[in-house]
Amino acid sequence: MPAVKKKKAKTTKKKSSTKKKTASKKKESKKKATRKKVARQTGARQKKTRSRSQSGAGAPDFSVGDYVVYPMHGVGEITAIQKQVILGKRKECYVLEIPSNKMKVMIPVENSREIGIRSIIKKRDVKKVLDLLQKDEVDTEEDWKIRYQNNMNKIKSGDIYAVAEVCRNLYKRARDKELSLMERRLYESAYNLISNEVALTRGVSVEEASNLISEVLS
Repeated sequence: MPAVKKKKAKTTKKKSSTKKKTASKKKESKKKATRKKVARQTGARQKKTRSRSQSGAGAPDFSVGDYVVYPMHGVGEITAIQKQVILGKRKECYVLEIPSNKMKVMIPVENSREIGIRSIIKKRDVKKVLDLLQKDEVDTEEDWKIRYQNNMNKIKSGDIYAVAEVCRNLYKRARDKELSLMERRLYESAYNLISNEVALTRGVSVEEASNLISEVLS
């Protein structure tokens, strides 16, 4: 009787050991599967992020038919988006036509943000521009060279509010002192840039927009 009991104890111990090994293998296998799954998901996310980053760098922000502002030059219409060889490299470019100066330019899509190409303002923003033109503020800088450079930088920015400041400040200065030839040209440039954008935004002629701006300034 004791011998039989001993045999059963050995068998029970063996079965217990086998179960532990099986459970351990299953646990390890599950861990490996989890690690692989996490690795696959991480890889997929990284690939997706790279893909977005690459597409965002050169993907067009605008479409054919959109009206945009090209700093220093004015409002234009994107008439096409086409491939063009630039410095030996084939790049996607916007074809922009600016009616105010009858200019047609090609702008690489990848450089458009750096250049400052932007959408025209919304109708609700026109009032903000007009309010800015009405403000009783002047540029107190007396050195015309510094003043000229500051104003030129504002116009180069392409920001319509900065351009409106230049227009207002030079208009008010011209009432008290005669502007230099360079500043007169700068004033005319700012005035025309605002007139053209306001005209397109409000759906009126450039002449009507110009008259509106003149009334506000005076």
